[in-house]
Amino acid sequence: MATKAKIQTVEKKEMIKHLKDELNVKNILALPKLLKVKVNVGIGTYIRAGGKDFTPVVKNITDITGQKPIVTKSRKAISNFHLRAKMPVGVSVTLRKHRMNDFINKLVNVALPRTRDFRGISVKGFDGMGNYNLGIKDINIFPEISLENIDRPHGLQITIATSAKNNYEGYVLLKALGFPFKDEIKSPSAK
Repeated sequence: MATKAKIQTVEKKEMIKHLKDELNVKNILALPKLLKVKVNVGIGTYIRAGGKDFTPVVKNITDITGQKPIVTKSRKAISNFHLRAKMPVGVSVTLRKHRMNDFINKLVNVALPRTRDFRGISVKGFDGMGNYNLGIKDINIFPEISLENIDRPHGLQITIATSAKNNYEGYVLLKALGFPFKDEIKSPSAK
């Protein structure tokens, strides 16, 4: 246990040094950091199929994230979408601190490499403020999910919120955390 903590401390010091050099920042408190990770799944297909039982989705997200999700409900009725007020429309969980770090580690080192024909993730998921959005079409890439327990496959949406001021800072932070980007964002000062 002490060895693992020592390794993480060394890795964190190396990452901080890399971020300071890459972003040309003197104070480590000004470096971007992860704030939270939000995992969402829409359950419209479960509701439209006539069944009201979406517990497999809740169980899958609980297994993947280690935290029980909340069920989001619609605020108003929209007849064109066959949507009534207070009808369940999604499952959502927000991860912070240790669970966030564990999830990011599992996503980067285990789940993404298990994706079929994986060549990296695109930088087009940045929102202009340093936050990153990633859609996963099939949850079978996570080791906690077994194919026998899935009756209807579904994907999920992952939003990674950072304290970065722009896309480049967010890109450098996520790259330092090990995210396998297939393309890169140029530094704003390198124009």
